[in-house]
Amino acid sequence: MATKVSLSSTLSTKLLAHIETSRPYTVIWCGLVSLAGACLTLQQLPSLSRSLLITFIPMMGWVAGLYLTDFFDRTLDSIQKPHRPIPSGRIHRYEAVAIGGVVAVLGFSLSFLLNWYNVLLVFPVAVLVFTYAKYTKSRGIWGNINRGVIIIPAFFFGVFAVEPVVSQIPMAIWLFSLVFFLHDTNSNLIGALRDVSGDKQGGYRTLPVKYGMKASVSISIVLCVCYTLIILGLVWWYAPFVYLLRFLVLYLLSVCFVISMYLYIWIRRQSMSRLHALVAHEWYIAERITLASACIAGVLSSIIHSVLIFICALAISLLAQRKLRKHHEFTESP
Repeated sequence: MATKVSLSSTLSTKLLAHIETSRPYTVIWCGLVSLAGACLTLQQLPSLSRSLLITFIPMMGWVAGLYLTDFFDRTLDSIQKPHRPIPSGRIHRYEAVAIGGVVAVLGFSLSFLLNWYNVLLVFPVAVLVFTYAKYTKSRGIWGNINRGVIIIPAFFFGVFAVEPVVSQIPMAIWLFSLVFFLHDTNSNLIGALRDVSGDKQGGYRTLPVKYGMKASVSISIVLCVCYTLIILGLVWWYAPFVYLLRFLVLYLLSVCFVISMYLYIWIRRQSMSRLHALVAHEWYIAERITLASACIAGVLSSIIHSVLIFICALAISLLAQRKLRKHHEFTESP
C-alpha cells in the first residue's frame, strides 16, 4: 500500500511539473491569435475540425518552445527559481528536451492535415524559438523583438489554413500581424520586469537590467501606443469587422485592462517587487486574450460562439495563472 501511495505521489508531482512547464496561461494566447488570423481572413469561423487544428497546433509549438527555453534557462533558474521543474529535479533536463521534441513532432505531423504553407511555417518557428531560447533572450531589446516575431507565424498559421493563395490575402491581414508583433514584443518586456534581480545575477542583459524600470515602462507604453494606433487605423481605413460594435465592446475592455496595468505599475513605481510585476503581467494576460477575442467577435455571425471563445479563453488563462504561476515564480508564498 505504501508503495502505491508513493508511486501515486511521484506521478502527481511529475504531472504537475509538466503542467507548470507547459504554462497554460501563456499558450491559450498563441492558439487564439492563430484562430483570429483565420477568422479575420475568412470573415467567419472555420469548420469545427479546422478551427481545432488552427488553434491547437500553434499551441503545441508554443509548448515545445517553452520546454526548450526552460532547458536553456536551467542555470539561470537555479539562481532565483530553484523550485522550478528542471532545477528542482522534478523534470530531468533531457526529459524536457524529449517531451518538447515529441510535442513539436506531433504538431508538425498534424499540420499536414491543413496545407503546405502550414507545414512550411513550422521551420521558421523552430529557428525563431531556438534563437530566442539560446541567444537573444539575454540580449535586451533583441530578445523582446525575437519573442514578438514568433507570434507572426502563429497568426499566419491561421491565415494560410483558410487562404493558401498569398496574393489573395488582404492588406489589412498583413497589417494585423504587425499589431500582434508589437503586442508580443511589449508582453515580453513586461514579463522581464519581474526577473530583474535573477537576470542580473545570471548575466542576462534585459532592458530592465540595462536601463532600469522607468525606461523599460516608457518603452512599453510607446509600443502599446503604436499597436493601438495601428488598430484604430485598420478600423478606419479597411473596415475589417462585419460586427463593429462587438469588436469595439471587447476592444475597449482590453484598453481598460492595459490602462489598469500601467496605473498599477505607476502606483508601485517606487517599490516594484517581483510579486507586483507578476500581478501587472496578469492584467496584460487579460488584455491580450480580450484583444484577440475582439478580433474574432468582430467577424463571427454567432454572438454565442464569440462569447464562448472569449469566456473560455479568459477563464482558463486567468485560472491557470492564479493556480500555477505564483508557484512557478515563487518557492512558497511570495
